[in-house]
Parts: sequence; C-alpha cells; structure tokens
Amino acid sequence: MSHPLWDPAGYPALVRSEVPDYERLQDEAAAATGTGDARRILELGTGTGETARRVLARHPGARLVGVDGSEAMLAVARAALPADRVDLRVGRLEDALPDGSFGVVVSALAIHHLDGPAKEDLFRRVAAVLAPGGRFVVADVVVPADAADVVTPLDEGFDLPSTVADQLRWLTEAELEPHVAWSHRDLAVLVGVR
Repeated sequence: MSHPLWDPAGYPALVRSEVPDYERLQDEAAAATGTGDARRILELGTGTGETARRVLARHPGARLVGVDGSEAMLAVARAALPADRVDLRVGRLEDALPDGSFGVVVSALAIHHLDGPAKEDLFRRVAAVLAPGGRFVVADVVVPADAADVVTPLDEGFDLPSTVADQLRWLTEAELEPHVAWSHRDLAVLVGVR
C-alpha cells in the first residue's frame, strides 16, 4: 500500500525533495533495463508513472504491465502513459506476480518497503517470470556502508532498506547474475540477469 502522505498530486515534488539524486536514479534505472529490445516489461511500484515513461521510451516496441498498491497513483500514471502500451493493475509487491514471461522487471523506490525475507521472496518470484536473458532492475534506497552517506529521510517501520551486499546475495540465490549498475550514497541500481 502507498504511504498516506504520498498523494498523487504532491508525490512528484515530495520524492524529488527527499531524494536529491532522484533524476539520476531514474536515468540509471532506465539505462540498466538494457538495449531497448524488451517486448514485455513488468514494473513493480508504478506510482505516477515516472519510471514507466522512461523505460518505455528506451524500449519502443515494449508493452508494460505496471503494479502499484494505490489506485489514485495509477490514475495519474494512466493519464501520463500511452494507453495502448500499458496495463496498470492495483496490487502489492507481496501478491502473486502477473502471468507470463518478461524481458525486463523494473522497480524504483518501492522494494525498500519490504523487509529482508519479503525482498528475498520477491527476488525468487521475479526470477521465475524473467525470460532467459531477462533483466531485473532494482533502483532503490539502500543501507550504505558509511552511515555518513544516509541522506534520504526514512519513516521507521515503513522504510526498510537493505544493504547492497544482502540484495546481491538474494539475487544470486534466486539464480540471477547480479551486479551494481550505479550507486551513490544511499541509492543504488542493482541488476540481476537470468
């Protein structure tokens, strides 16, 4: 479920104020989705559609299935995204993933709301829907090695970031080949390739 403070009208300004490198994180996430040849993309935590817009621009032949816990956020995304290329659904990250095979699964600033065991479970479920050679891109807040690098405000009990090392291990255990595509302070873009 979306945080009650994240109303669709105020969310874009809020996230940009709280995440100083938001634009760079989004750009790096889109770049990490690959060369633009994906045909079917799954986005976890679509929000207002910012990540989806960038990823669809990079993959002009793709259709995107987007999942978010907030119908209000998805309504904003529906208005911003090409209707013929998106299928937006209300759902939680803990729910069963949409059927089918995806060339890319992407999530920006959503998975950090899950605790460690739930992230590990999600990574296994994502690996099961990735096509061979498919990419799972996680762009999110992380626990940095140096506490001085914590710059993103977190709500206790709601924001549950994990270390990069833990997430790389969970990607490996899900039988994905992991790497860090980009990191800066308490943000990272991680990729697992099937």
